[in-house]
Amino acid sequence: MRKIVLGTMIAAASLMAASFAPCAGCHGAAAEKAALGKSQIIKGWPAEKVVAALKGYKDGSYGGAMKGVMKGQVARLSDADIQDLANQISKF
Repeated sequence: MRKIVLGTMIAAASLMAASFAPCAGCHGAAAEKAALGKSQIIKGWPAEKVVAALKGYKDGSYGGAMKGVMKGQVARLSDADIQDLANQISKF
């Protein structure tokens, strides 16, 4: 029984959307802040713009002052995670 419950929990966790919580520390709970006073405010960005920015940070083709910090933050994100975050940010 334990194996079934654990397996179900792991499967459910893999289907969960990426969380904005780690982003909120710098960008604010509703994406309303300029991260560390250096980035653009991302609140209200369309999902497509967020996807392009996050993928650009990931491959090194996007970013200014926060490029190094963001590259590390997005390195672990899958394309699905990036899309999930973009959808969340676009709704702020």
